[in-house]
Formats: sequence, structure tokens, C-alpha cells
Amino acid sequence: MPRERKIIPILISAAIFILMEIAALNMLSSRDSLQRFWIARGAHRIQGTLWGGTESVKYYFMLRKINRDLAAENAALHKDLVYYKAIVDDARLDTMKFGLKRARGFIYTPAEIEKISRNKQHNYIIINRGSEDGVLEKSGIVTGKGVVGIVDAVEKHHSYALSFMNYDISISARLGDNGAVGPLVWDGHSSNKAILREIPLQYKYEEGDTIYTSGHSLIFPPDIPLGTAGPSKIINGATNEIKVTLFQDFSTLRYVTVVSNTSQRELEALENK
Repeated sequence: MPRERKIIPILISAAIFILMEIAALNMLSSRDSLQRFWIARGAHRIQGTLWGGTESVKYYFMLRKINRDLAAENAALHKDLVYYKAIVDDARLDTMKFGLKRARGFIYTPAEIEKISRNKQHNYIIINRGSEDGVLEKSGIVTGKGVVGIVDAVEKHHSYALSFMNYDISISARLGDNGAVGPLVWDGHSSNKAILREIPLQYKYEEGDTIYTSGHSLIFPPDIPLGTAGPSKIINGATNEIKVTLFQDFSTLRYVTVVSNTSQRELEALENK
């Protein structure tokens, strides 16, 4: 009971103070326009602070939904990117076939390199086409800029090939449109250099002449441009050895075409007879 007697006077005093403050503010606002201005300005500040705090709270709770929507949008964009990249890659692969001069008796299969070595004496290539795509052993691998390698082993969906950057490979090549034919081999050092060997001295040429596949092979069709002739040196006083700058730089190689000779087995059988 004594405690209630103490609280009641405090409540009455607080109520009287609030009423007096309201009355004082009312009197000030009704008497002076400047005072009304400052009172209104204070009220607006309080209102703005309360509104801004409310908006910040609403935005904070909306962040989770915004982040969720952004994640969904990023996933959709990534899916579209993968889809259109596949279309572009397929278009590039198809384009490889049209960059080559077609020869009768050869099947052309576009492919992409999945693995390639460049820093060894016996470099290799693995492509994403195999027996189910029509690739045969001893098929050639080419681009519109030259010869890349020779298929050595075939699985269902992949093939292993010896790169032209390999001491075990030589290609039958022709000097110019109607010049001498000799073996073209990698120079053993650069990704775009080769050597054309065994060219008789009587065959004249000029530096800058184009080197082509000769067609004297069961593996590669004729007339694929390989590179340009450079300086030469005489070997054993009987033949020229010509430096060649290849059109195809192996350091940037990715898309290729497999060329398979449909008559290869028949011709090999004839040779064996």
C-alpha cells in the first residue's frame, strides 16, 4: 500500500509535465511564425529519421531475396554461355573442312585437340574423335595451314597421334607447283620450322616459294600448303637442304581435321603383293 502511494504522485506529475509541454509548444507555434518553422523542422527531421530507418530495415530484409534472384540469374547466364560456346566451337570445327582443298578418296572429320605436347623430341596429340567417328589408324591430321600429325592409335571416342613435331615423322612435300619432291621433317627446335631434304641441285627455286604436300603418300591428300622456302645448304655435294617456315604454328593449335584415305587398305594390299 505505501508503494502504490509513492507511484501515483509520480504518474500524476509526469502527466502534468507532458500536458504543459504540449501547451507550451502550442502557444509557441501559434504566436511566432519563426518558432513554428523550427518546431515543424524538428518534426520533419524526426519523421525523416524514422522513415529512413524503416526503409533501411525493409532493405535489409530484402537483401536475401535480391541475392537469391542474382544467383538464379547468374546460373541462367552461365548456362546460356556454355550453350553458345558449344555452338561457336562446332562452327569452328565445321569451318576447318572448308579451309582445305578437298581430294577424292578422302573423308574429312573435324576434331578438337584435347591434349598436346610441344617440349619433347617425340611429341604427341590426343583428339576428341575416334573409331565411332570414322577415324582410322594412319589417318592424317591437318588444318587449313598445313599438316599436324598422323593417327597412331584409335579408341571409340579418342585418338592418339604422333605430332609433326616428332623425329619419327617425315612428310612427302613438293617444292612449288611443279618442283622437286622430298621429305619434310621438323627442325627439332621451333614450333613453326621444318627442313625439306633431298632436293636435287638442278631444281631451282626462290626463297618464299610455297611448299605443298606432294600427294605421293597414302596418308595426306596433295596440294595442302605447308609453308614457305627459305635459305638452303648443299649436302654431300649432291642435294639441297632447304629451311622451311611453316604456316601452322603449333603453339596456337586447337582445331584440326582428320583426313582418312578410303582406299588406303586396298592400296597397301597392292603394295604388299
